[in-house]
Amino acid sequence: QLQLVESGGGLVQAGGSLRLSCVASGRLFSNYIVAWFRQAPGREREYVTSILPSGGVLRYADSVKGRFTISRDNLENTVYLQMNDLEPEDTAVYSCAAKGRFETQWPIWGQGTQVTVSS
Repeated sequence: QLQLVESGGGLVQAGGSLRLSCVASGRLFSNYIVAWFRQAPGREREYVTSILPSGGVLRYADSVKGRFTISRDNLENTVYLQMNDLEPEDTAVYSCAAKGRFETQWPIWGQGTQVTVSS
């Protein structure tokens, strides 16, 4: 079973950048679709973006389009989320999730990393 661990969160001023990492342990990481989600206090979890095993990006949420970039390194078992031009509204716990090609749900989750953007 795949396990995911996120890192890279922290406190940053508006307009700043952070790069989150999602490191996987386990076999066949390169077979999984990986996504980033986020959840702000008092709000529902929000889809941010996801990436195919080949590296193709499925889509970005409108709220992050043009500012966030997802990428993956299958040799390093890692998916990255580069976040630029951060806004206070981006403050949330960011979690990565993984699923197989034909799964409709996201059964594998990391523990999350906190991102706080100050104005």
